[in-house]
Amino acid sequence: MDGVPAVGQWLLLDWMLVVTAAWLMIGATGVLALHRLALVSRLLFPLGALLGLVLSALALAAVGNSPEVAVLSIGLPRLPFHLRLDSLSAYFLMVIGAAAAGISVFAAGYFRQGEGTPPGLLCLEYHLFLASMAGVVLADDAYAFMVMWETMALSSFFLATANHRIAEVRSAGYLYITMAHIGAIAVLLCFGVLQANTGDYTFANMRAQTLTPFWASVAFLLAMFGFGAKAGLLPLHVWLPEAHPAAPSPVSAMMSGVMLNTAIYGLLRVVLDLAQIHLWWWGGLLLASGLATALYGVVFAAVQTDMKRLLAYSSIENMGLLFVAIGLALIFSAYGMKPLAALALTAALYHVASHAFFKSLLFLGTGSVLHATAERSLGKLGGLIRQMPWVGWLTLVGVLTSAGLPPLGGFVSEWLLLQSFLFTTGLPVPLLTMLIPVVAALIALVAALAGYTMVKFFGVIFLGLPREPRLNDAQDAGGWERAGMLWLALGSIALGLLPSPFIGLIDAVTQQLVGSGLGARVATSGWLLAPISPEQASYGPVIFLLGILASFALAYLLVRGLYHGRLRRSVAWACGFPWGTPRMQDTAEGFGQPIRQIFEPFFQIRRDLPTPFDEHPQYRVIVSDPFWRWLYLPVVRLVAVMARAVGAIQQGRISAYLLFSFLTLIAVLLAVMR
Repeated sequence: MDGVPAVGQWLLLDWMLVVTAAWLMIGATGVLALHRLALVSRLLFPLGALLGLVLSALALAAVGNSPEVAVLSIGLPRLPFHLRLDSLSAYFLMVIGAAAAGISVFAAGYFRQGEGTPPGLLCLEYHLFLASMAGVVLADDAYAFMVMWETMALSSFFLATANHRIAEVRSAGYLYITMAHIGAIAVLLCFGVLQANTGDYTFANMRAQTLTPFWASVAFLLAMFGFGAKAGLLPLHVWLPEAHPAAPSPVSAMMSGVMLNTAIYGLLRVVLDLAQIHLWWWGGLLLASGLATALYGVVFAAVQTDMKRLLAYSSIENMGLLFVAIGLALIFSAYGMKPLAALALTAALYHVASHAFFKSLLFLGTGSVLHATAERSLGKLGGLIRQMPWVGWLTLVGVLTSAGLPPLGGFVSEWLLLQSFLFTTGLPVPLLTMLIPVVAALIALVAALAGYTMVKFFGVIFLGLPREPRLNDAQDAGGWERAGMLWLALGSIALGLLPSPFIGLIDAVTQQLVGSGLGARVATSGWLLAPISPEQASYGPVIFLLGILASFALAYLLVRGLYHGRLRRSVAWACGFPWGTPRMQDTAEGFGQPIRQIFEPFFQIRRDLPTPFDEHPQYRVIVSDPFWRWLYLPVVRLVAVMARAVGAIQQGRISAYLLFSFLTLIAVLLAVMR
């Protein structure tokens, strides 16, 4: 086994298994302290956060090392768990551990009594969720992968339905678990194709198989469907806007910021590691599907009036961008353009880490707002930065990162992705050469709309005047919640200011998957980030930050030095109307109206218009997802018809059952005789 030390010395993989087992022990302890909120929140969740940091540090040390493998005899007879720690799995474990640390610290101050599920049971489900995600990333055979995948789905289902007394929460949970199992079936079938009828479901055997282009394409399509269902790829996205608003905010953060990344891991593992051939149209299909998903997600996010649904659609947009980057890397890899494949893959992996931090931060910010105001509707919020300055300023870091503004992590990943598109002129397929610049322009449009959406999100919640009197009584987040959000904010800032060292870390993963990397070139550019060469494109995050700070300092000095003492404050002129009220502020609906009008074909819109006889007239615009009407409702009707047809057979008459058995026996005998 590669990377095995002397007898008696523990592997990094062994220590990671200890961390995973410790998470399970914390969960079991929570069951023993079922209703003891203080013990669960002040001891068990912080211990889980500490283990997340340990896992992240171990994974950081493992990136770039030789693979480590292990076999655990804990499965069925002759079906043990095969585990493998390589650069790809280590990178995703590092992201899981780092993001989970901040979320767990926040959860220590977030969970309260009387929120549906007892705190001890939440602790079990939460840490089982963490352990299963680590197990998915470490699995080295289809059996272990699927057991961990299903455990992850079930534990997250129970977490998402923590407030199970509410009918809408139960409905959202059922939708989520249904889509999760449909995707799991596709993943299982994908592994069945990759093992090539050998009966050996280990990943090592799958790597050794040479499939025909047809069967390799079947495996790819199944993987794209299965992992796309988990990631929210169009049209399999419908569970995301329902499950995230229903779940407690730390769970939403874990599902959106961390769990969705396991789908990206699975796709990378299958397409770029297990599959031994790469066809260019695979990348084209991923690119097209990802672009449609990103555009659809950001347009729907821009018109949402529920802050958690807005973030859920934003997650769909970001998953779409990741599929675009992986598709572009696959196209380059299919034509042997390894440096460019490494560039696109680096953009995807960088965005995996960036999205884990900023999206978790944003969901935690909404959780603090929800606890302080008991309100999720954007139309009833406003001015909260005065009452909740810690939450407001930390959420602003997540907003700026999500908007892709420098010098934060979201800008680096999107900048690398756009750089990948600039070097597609060398592709040998003229059709791709013509279409990919159009795709790049649409990616720029998605980035601009994402910025627009984040301005709406932050401005409506935190700026202006409170839209409800009770918002003046809102309390800022507690110490544990602040600490968790601060950790994630610092992660977003670090990813923005230190791209070169982080790309050097990603280099080991791209070397493993596509045989090339950016580490050597980036290391020679010093403070500048130059993925190809400084003459073609470069970006200096520290220089950019110093420029921003200098501009603020100059503005401050000019205002304080030249105008101090010569200014007076007065109420802003409001067209002769002296009583400015929150009703005069732009609402969430008004902010999204231009997008709603421009992209009206995307939406299914219902308008409730007032009449002259209404005592309290109201005008409402309800925007719903058209895929419910176009795709899912017809499927539901078809299933209902089939269920009624099957139910008609079950009349409870013994004579009918004997007739069915006799006819089945005759059919079997005829088949055997042939």
